[in-house]
Amino acid sequence: MAEKVNVLLIGGGGREHAIARKLRESRRLGDLWITHPENAGLAKLGKPVDVPVSIREIYRLEQFCDKNKVGLVVIGPEDPLCEGYADKLKAPGRLVFGPTAEAARLEGDKAWSKQLMRSASIPTGDARIFTDFRAAKDYLASRESPPALDRRSQGLIAKSRDAHAEFPPVIKAAGLAKGKGVIVPHTFKEAHEALERMMVKKEFGDAGKRVVIEERLEGTEVSVLAIVDGGNILVLPACRDHKRLQDADKGPNTGGMGAYCPAENIDEETLRHVEREILVPTIDALRRDGIEYKGVLYAGIMLTPAGPKVLEFNCRFGDPECQPLMARLKSDLIDLLCGACEGTLDRVDVEWDPRAASCVVMAARGYPDAPKKGAVIHGIDDAEKTPDVAVSIAGATRDRDGAIVVSGGRVLSVTGLGATVLDASRRAYDAVAKISFEGAQFRSDIGIAAR
Repeated sequence: MAEKVNVLLIGGGGREHAIARKLRESRRLGDLWITHPENAGLAKLGKPVDVPVSIREIYRLEQFCDKNKVGLVVIGPEDPLCEGYADKLKAPGRLVFGPTAEAARLEGDKAWSKQLMRSASIPTGDARIFTDFRAAKDYLASRESPPALDRRSQGLIAKSRDAHAEFPPVIKAAGLAKGKGVIVPHTFKEAHEALERMMVKKEFGDAGKRVVIEERLEGTEVSVLAIVDGGNILVLPACRDHKRLQDADKGPNTGGMGAYCPAENIDEETLRHVEREILVPTIDALRRDGIEYKGVLYAGIMLTPAGPKVLEFNCRFGDPECQPLMARLKSDLIDLLCGACEGTLDRVDVEWDPRAASCVVMAARGYPDAPKKGAVIHGIDDAEKTPDVAVSIAGATRDRDGAIVVSGGRVLSVTGLGATVLDASRRAYDAVAKISFEGAQFRSDIGIAAR
């Protein structure tokens, strides 16, 4: 019989609830400790830690792990990874799933990540990095109004000019901004407003001290996630994520309103191309800088007419991409995570459910700008009785009377399994229909158009 492992799971969102549910299925799980018992879903699956969870007092969490013989720490969100939790909590006899702070800069510092991609010739959009608002504004104005040229020069340049130069570029806060620091403006006026929001009004805090102004890439997006053990790369089934709040990809950007897996817009040949031309060179470039990468490497990819290009890297499972991936994973998650930590990923057998999975996010009234909290949620138990459906709790907690109430922006993610993406989406929406709370927002088109 396999040796039991006590696990500490750090994080309190829908991603972590999905991970906790999969950990509970493992034959190797001993005690499961959680850092966010206020999450009504996690509270049912694990034991709460009894020490503060803060990088300033990380020694308290180290002592807790020693005392409770924690053999595996799983770090879900990007913030603790970028703060260095993986560096601090790793110890003899204790594995940590998640990259070091230096490796997590791939997500935590978009400017640094862009420079790494340039140095390794990894295909990505052209970009400029700014710390000065006036310089950024002047550069943006130059993109909007190219300098006057004589007619002959205009004719020559018109043929070679970037085909998308008439569209405003993408404006990105270089630091972590809870998945909302990327603005894709429709007009140059919106682009200038985005710069001002980041660099003058400081709406994104320190994340907006540096700004990346990036070429707008055209095509369809796909999320390619891989688990990395320092050398070996296990590419997971590709996903499609929907960031916009409203149907047909309209409305403001959010942390994610739904995702499905497998993605229908990428074939096996293109997926191998992404592994060969993007993932492997990225890990090699990090290694050349003395950085070993272990954990999840998430590449947001635009499939352009010129081939796949990187939009951004993340250093953890996406949320909500994690939910359909966990729904399809049939292998033991502890085996997989320990293999990544120990550098033995090539010895781990990974099996996937052949069915598709689709996840629909239910958000609070006012999300993403000003989510309203306190609404009572009804129907979660009924929804989970739907065959092949799992409800992951993100922003919901229990009140004094035991009712589950809204406590965050993205409240629930409802994942269904089906023979096709469309079947999986229909099953998820059947379950969504059984859940209600005042002001609930969700998209009605997740996976509906997938072939």
